[in-house]
Amino acid sequence: MPHFPICRWPVSERPRERLLRRGPGSLSDAELLALFLGSGTPGQSAVDLARQLLGRFDDLRGVLSADLASATRVPGLGPARYALLQAALEISRRHLEQTLTRGPGLAGPADVQRFLRARLRDRAHEVFCCLYLDNRHRVIAFEELFRGTIDGASVHPREVVKQALGHNAAAVILAHNHPSGIAEPSQADELITRRLRSGLGLVDIQILDHLVVGDTGCVSFAERGLL
Repeated sequence: MPHFPICRWPVSERPRERLLRRGPGSLSDAELLALFLGSGTPGQSAVDLARQLLGRFDDLRGVLSADLASATRVPGLGPARYALLQAALEISRRHLEQTLTRGPGLAGPADVQRFLRARLRDRAHEVFCCLYLDNRHRVIAFEELFRGTIDGASVHPREVVKQALGHNAAAVILAHNHPSGIAEPSQADELITRRLRSGLGLVDIQILDHLVVGDTGCVSFAERGLL
């Protein structure tokens, strides 16, 4: 079966033209991915290459989470195209962060959880983070404070207090991921939350929540009554 480059497709079928007419939601995962790839390889279009990648790594998340060595084993995806896909992923993360920091205030837990899942869900190691909020619960800043191994991160309350004071925060939201994919809080998670609540309370900074990010969602300490 012959393969034709996208430029020889009917205009109504070309991903870029359809996106401009109908919006990005009208495109399949393969077509969106093809727009970043730009072109295919001899004998296959960019959409064919995108479908090959999606088949190899299961879905878009798998493609964007693949490391350089794994991704570039696929013919047609070299370091330059891999870098482009990683840049697109980081743009989406920063867009979410700037939506939080420039908004009128947190509309609800879903905003924060969506942002934190984008930042932390696919990390291979544990990362402890903090969202610093003003007295109207607008996000001042987001920081990754501690980075550990897959077994856990060492969290130092003194450093969290220091950073919160440095940002002149009135409240904070704590977060960390579980690389295992299971978001259920551990006893160590509960212990460090109590220590941080005590330390931050001494300087009149409130912990609004502590979120544990897993593969399919987040567990909220506030919703569990653990704060």
